[in-house]
Amino acid sequence: MSKNLPTVAIVGQTNAGKSALFNRMSRSHTAIVAKEAGTTRDSVVAKISYNNHDFLLVDTAGLKDPEDDFEATIQQQIEDAVINAELILVVVDGTKYPDDNDKLIAKKALKSQKPVVLVLNKSDLKDHLPPEEFLRLGIKNVVITSAEHGRGVGQLLNEITVKIPKRSAKDDASMLKIALVGRPNVGKSSLFNTLGKKQQAIVADLSGTTRDTNRLSIKFKGQAVELLDTAGVRRPGKQQVGIEKFSVIRTMSAIEEADVCILLVDSTEPHASFDQALAGIINEAGKGIILTLTKWDLVDAADRGQVDELSAGIARDFKFIPFAPLVFTSSIDGKNVTKLLDLALAIYHERQKQIPTSELNKVLAAAITKHPPAGLKNTFPKLRYVVQTDTNPPWFVIYGSSLKLLHWSYKRYLERTWRENFGYNGTAIKFSFRDERAKNQRE
Repeated sequence: MSKNLPTVAIVGQTNAGKSALFNRMSRSHTAIVAKEAGTTRDSVVAKISYNNHDFLLVDTAGLKDPEDDFEATIQQQIEDAVINAELILVVVDGTKYPDDNDKLIAKKALKSQKPVVLVLNKSDLKDHLPPEEFLRLGIKNVVITSAEHGRGVGQLLNEITVKIPKRSAKDDASMLKIALVGRPNVGKSSLFNTLGKKQQAIVADLSGTTRDTNRLSIKFKGQAVELLDTAGVRRPGKQQVGIEKFSVIRTMSAIEEADVCILLVDSTEPHASFDQALAGIINEAGKGIILTLTKWDLVDAADRGQVDELSAGIARDFKFIPFAPLVFTSSIDGKNVTKLLDLALAIYHERQKQIPTSELNKVLAAAITKHPPAGLKNTFPKLRYVVQTDTNPPWFVIYGSSLKLLHWSYKRYLERTWRENFGYNGTAIKFSFRDERAKNQRE
């Protein structure tokens, strides 16, 4: 059985700068950052690649006194993060003397027997304290940072990669990993059981039975396959107290780990907007995706003639992933369940394709001739050449000049052109655009 990517949890009091540090490390703005203490309510996860290491970074809500059930839920998130992490970052405000809450957090982290790093944040401020003032927390490994200005972040990343297992997202490259993703009670566990031909997951009418990521290894047509059955993801406002909050993190982790995601949509209870959001997350992560309408056996027989109409509605709702195949399934009567494995295997092979550079540049040149990119004030983007830099997901880097002017619609045009010429059915493909002038200036 394969291993998850290592998880690094960020814990600390409110307003210590955890979310700003998370954003700086992940080079994104996934978490909400604000001056008001306690802005971050839910854990946030991002996959980080640094120095030949891949790991999942989890930003937790700040520690506060459990004044009510909601605050108690936040405490549970922190404890879950500590339990599930391989390394813990205890972030403190470097301008304030450590108090009892800081001591409590440090004690919990050290008690876990996991590697712990103390992060003294806000070192850019004039009133920051000397590191000696924080010795009483008992954490030996200390890194001084300024999330606001990026100071010390490289040192922190180095410290992390030294202490976590060296594990890449490309480990177990010979194994096809399939994650079942969707809202609670959409039929993931039933499909998981049917695919695995075992009662591995607990199946019940109660919504949200699956709390963790269940795993099962099988063989399909000679290919090693690992099935990942995730906890259901509700709309943020519908998430309940307790462990369910952290189950979202496990779902995101499973998406990151998977090669292909089967997104399950309840044919008897469609909720397009949130299902679209999940599809967007899968696509952004660069994964293969199969849209699957479940519980087809519950649809009234008289309505089965409406397949074309329903298919058209799905195509409209998910028009941003037109490459994703659509399958109608029933775990009760086994309808199209084997087809899901066939499709996943075909998509997996598509993701491994390496296109010769000469063919790529021939297609790029033809695309530019047919439809030159628009510019701004007599300045036009110039696309000079393209290379494929990776597979699973397929990744292409286009070099040129004035590429910042390249409109998003032109990037969509290039993706359509790629698919028309090279296939890549069922999987996301990625493009990067690099300005040769900027590259030469750096050199």
